[in-house]
Amino acid sequence: MGVHVIKVPDIGEGIAEVELVAWHVQPGEAVAEDQMLADVMTDKATVEIPSPVAGKVLALNGAVGQTLPVGGELIRIEVEGAGNVGDDAATAAPKAPPPAAATATQTTAAAPAPPVSIPPSPAGAPAAPREGSAAAPRVPATGVRRRLGEKPLASPSVRRRAWDSGIALQFVHGSGPAGRVLHADLDAYAGGAAAPSFGARGTGLASRDDEQAVPVIGLRRKIAQKMQEAKRRIPHFTYVEEIDVTELEALRRELNERWGEERGRLTLLPLLARAVVRGVREFPQINARFDDEAGVVTRYGAVHIGIATQTASGLMVPVLRHAESLDLWASAAEIARVAEAARSGRATRDELAGSTITITSLGALGGIVSTPVINHPEVAIIGVNRMVERPTMRAGAVVPRLLMNLSSSFDHRVVDGMDAARFVQALRRMLECPATLFVE
Repeated sequence: MGVHVIKVPDIGEGIAEVELVAWHVQPGEAVAEDQMLADVMTDKATVEIPSPVAGKVLALNGAVGQTLPVGGELIRIEVEGAGNVGDDAATAAPKAPPPAAATATQTTAAAPAPPVSIPPSPAGAPAAPREGSAAAPRVPATGVRRRLGEKPLASPSVRRRAWDSGIALQFVHGSGPAGRVLHADLDAYAGGAAAPSFGARGTGLASRDDEQAVPVIGLRRKIAQKMQEAKRRIPHFTYVEEIDVTELEALRRELNERWGEERGRLTLLPLLARAVVRGVREFPQINARFDDEAGVVTRYGAVHIGIATQTASGLMVPVLRHAESLDLWASAAEIARVAEAARSGRATRDELAGSTITITSLGALGGIVSTPVINHPEVAIIGVNRMVERPTMRAGAVVPRLLMNLSSSFDHRVVDGMDAARFVQALRRMLECPATLFVE
């Protein structure tokens, strides 16, 4: 038998380190060739690392959330034959990390599964016994698994039900063989049957003292870092304007009725994207990126529009490239394609980078006003708020009109307030008279 060491691969584009976001195997498990071992992340692209060999996992090097250098050791696998390391190297396998840094299975966007990572013990709590110690039971008496990396035993149907119900299995007491979690255990946990607590008047309302520490890792960590960087480095100012989109919505509905089946159905976004393309012709300083370290603003002729997209893992910004060269239906199809790629976890690095201006929309949840955060190093972001029908004065009469606010943020270092206001007013004029979107 030999040992095969798998190292962190060179993902390219000058990447020197990656973040470990999920393990798909544990020590002692058998793995097949091409079986997925781990997920690593760089920027916002998640990469799956397959096994080039079949064998048994000997050791994992790194905890979920840890940063690993490219070329560093990732995992050791016992294989038939000589392996790819000598006897001396094989005997120097890394020791298993202590419980506070052990690995844990994490939920990923590509393959949802119930979260099973356990946070470290609070400060002052007694340290967990070392693995193999007689004082380290696999399932505590309370049924709550407190060791990092310990995966609760449960059938696939129980796991799916727990995921759909938002229940973390590691906090559920398992009454089955070897601590296996059963459907009855989920019922007891959800209903509070294990520890009933009633108010003084018997209202049946149970008090709760449970807490859950959620590690900020993977995509969520990248989002947090990017948002913090954007707010720290960019002096934002937000300009809000109300827009009458009655005619625009009537046009969209008409186009969908005529050509929706043949060409695809349109949403508001491709129409807004066309307005942005027209608007930045007059205001090129809006379609730009600011390298504040070099002190250089780069204005772009190409309009690469970032489409802020909510995914199961968090906010991602796939890019509608060369929006200036696309008609409405091509723009709509490409927006749908890159958004779906982001939601399914299949978006490539190129599809998530290079935007020059961003559009963000919460659809029906858009509220009245928002203050969107600029997608650094861009200098502007256009926020779409909810459309609402309200009574409006027109030609001395009160009539119902469909109104919507645009909440747009700008980098005040390079975009003056007057220019930002004029740009948004240009968008308003085109959206309120949509025929002008198609007049060259």
